[in-house]
This record gives sequence, C-alpha cells and structure tokens, in this order.
Amino acid sequence: MTETTVINDEGVVTEVAGYARDTAPEGRAITAPPRGTTRLLVTGIGVVAPTGVGVEEHWRSLLRGELAVRPIEGFDASRYGVTVAGQVRDFDPEQYVVPQLKVQTDRWSWMSLAAATLAAEDAGYIPPEEAYATSVFLAAGSGGNEFSQHEIQGLWAKGPRSVGAYQSIAWFYAASTGQVSIRDGYKGPSGVVVSEGAGGLDSIGWARRVARRGTPAVLVGGTEAGVTPYALLCQVTSGRLSTAPRPEDAYKPFDERANGHAIGEGGAILLLEEADAARARGAQRVWGEVIGYGATHDAHHHEDPAPDATQYTRAIRLALADAGVAPEEVGLVVADGAGVPELDALEAQAITAVFGERGVPVTAPSSWTGRLMAGGSALNVATALLAMRDGVLPATGNVNRPVAEYGLDLVLENRERDLDVVVVLARGFGGFNSALVLRRYEEEESG
Repeated sequence: MTETTVINDEGVVTEVAGYARDTAPEGRAITAPPRGTTRLLVTGIGVVAPTGVGVEEHWRSLLRGELAVRPIEGFDASRYGVTVAGQVRDFDPEQYVVPQLKVQTDRWSWMSLAAATLAAEDAGYIPPEEAYATSVFLAAGSGGNEFSQHEIQGLWAKGPRSVGAYQSIAWFYAASTGQVSIRDGYKGPSGVVVSEGAGGLDSIGWARRVARRGTPAVLVGGTEAGVTPYALLCQVTSGRLSTAPRPEDAYKPFDERANGHAIGEGGAILLLEEADAARARGAQRVWGEVIGYGATHDAHHHEDPAPDATQYTRAIRLALADAGVAPEEVGLVVADGAGVPELDALEAQAITAVFGERGVPVTAPSSWTGRLMAGGSALNVATALLAMRDGVLPATGNVNRPVAEYGLDLVLENRERDLDVVVVLARGFGGFNSALVLRRYEEEESG
C-alpha cells in the first residue's frame, strides 16, 4: 500500500491507497500528489431513472428539458403534505429479474439488478472465469421500503405468521449488492456504502481501494425506491422536502423561490475497470476516467447543517489534489443542488471558495428528476460522462430567478462546450460531503 502525503499551507492532508481524508485545518492551496496510482476507467453505464430506462433515454430527456417530477402515483400522498416526486415509468422488472428472484426482492433491488445488467451490456463485459475478478460496491440509503411496508401491514393486520421469510433480506440495505453479486457470479470484495446522497460517489471511492488491491473490475453506484408511504413519511421528517403542489414549483435549486426538494427513485450503476485489464479484454468503449476523489464530514450535527462550508470546501480541494488538477482546468461542476436555501448558500460558498465567483459553469441536473438519495449522485456521474462525450453542459431545471448573491455561473440553458475535466459534488444527510473528478479518456495516454 502506498501512502502519499500532500502538504498545504496550514497543515497536512494524507491519502492512503487513494482514499483522501483530511487531517488538517483548511488550506488555500493543496499541491498535487504523485500520479502513480491505478487508473480506473468507466466502461459501462446502466441507468434506471425518472428520465428513462437506459443511458441514452436519460440523456435525451435532460437535453429536451423534460421535467420528470410529477404528481405521485400509486398512493394518496396528500396526507403527508408532499404530493410530487420523480418516479420511474415504463420500467418492466421482468425484463431483468426472473420471477423466483422478483418475489424475494424489493423494487429498489429490481432497479439495481436492471441497471447492473445495462452497465455490463453497455461495456460488453463478460465476467471472466476468475469469479473473484469482479466486485460490487453499491450505495444505499433506505433499503426495501415497499416490500417492508407490505410485510409490516400484514404483521399489524394478521399477526407474525403473515410475514414471509424474504422480509429478512428484502429490506436490508445491502440487499442489492448481494443480489447482483449472487445473480451474476461476482465474488470479488464487495460491500455497501451508506452515506445518503453522497453514497454514489463514495462507492467509487471504495472501488478505487478495491482496484488498488488487485480487483480489476468493480460495479458502483446505486438506486433507491423511496416513493412509498412508509419511506415518504420518514423523509418528510427532515424538513427539507418541498410541499409545493405543482412540479414546476417544487424543486428549484439556487433559485430565489427555493423551498425544498422533490424526492425521486432510481439511479445508475457504472462498471469501473482498471485500465490495463480493460484494454486486455478489448473494452468496446471508455466513457471517461476517474482521477480524483475526496470526502469529509461536517462533524456538526446529525440533522442540522454545519454553519459554514469549511468541510465541503475541503472535500472539493481534496479531490482536485488527488487528481492533480488545478481549479481552472475544470470545465463543469455538477452540483448537489439541495433546493433548500440554507444548503444552497453553503454549496455556493464551497464552489466559489475553490473556483472563484462565476469561475466555472455549474449545473444541478437532479432538478429534473428529483433527489434520488444515493442513486442521485451516481446518476450525476453518468450525466457528467455524457456531457463530456457530447460537449454539452446540461441545463439546471426549474430555475427562473437564480440567486445572484451566490456568485455562480449557473447553466440555465444547454451550452456547447468542449469538456476535459468535470467535478461532481454530493452531500448526504447527516454531514457527508464528497467530490469526484472525471477526465475525458484519451487513447494515446495509455502507455
């Protein structure tokens, strides 16, 4: 294991095996670490989201500016004060999940199983004979909500004998990781990351550890399915959900009328491969390269946000230092975009502290889909890779009057721009902050 120590002007930041963790007061300039680490390429993307099933369907919906937040279907949500959400339509789980597995699992696991299939197909990935060559590290925030609610209702109405044996595994937040691993025969080191909305990025951080220890391929990302009465009630208690009845009024990040966010379901799973292994198997496509990652925690309060953006700013600087990238080299920031005025202001502070006022274009594509918890940051990684591929900065949805005082160059309409480096940001309820740096893959760089 290689340890890299990065010195800033007020202390020390240490990176062990590629997992950047801050150990010092905030520094204004962090020097880049040596570039001798394992190269991880994104070779496959699978999307199951309110914007569509499949990576291209999702991208076309974003570019068309289609708001996928709509009135909640499937149950009467009015009693909860929240009536809109981003729900996945036209999803047929039987295309991806065999009946005997479907009855054992929850909707969120169906989406993960589907997204894992789509990612492998997109990559042309056939698992090698060595079963331990592929790992699964997914993120999860709330587990099998719909399945659990059905079983709990049976328990209340009919007693314990009405609860099926599958309840013990379908609700569990590690269920999707386990079911993908079992179904597809992936036996490499696997796990689940639980850091709410930051989880999609944190799963990639863990994948880098796994790859550096010798596993050449890792499935990362995650999905969520929290648009159910039980899960909605839990999320309402955060005080961060919009109660606006119209979708166009409900989720407006960085807008003067920001009033909370809309929830959503779905997400994305990506296949990451060590560069030499990807080339050796003849990978049919490379979406981009993961070159930097940083994570911090506010260590402030389990519900209330920190009073400033110190730790969030550090996460961004850690990721850039890990990547060996200067702020001026970044062509786009994909923001967390909480849609809560206090949180939006903190994120703007972090972005402008690193990049300067209006120093980099910023977009918040989750405004089109709703916040998908762990699935949302994974989906934002997919969106960032698509933006690099096509040279298009996707617009932020639902923003009519951006807050000028934030100092952001907010993308309000699609822009054409050649992109080499993109930063993706994410925060999780409870104080998690994560940042990921992606770079366009250049074939000639492979040595």
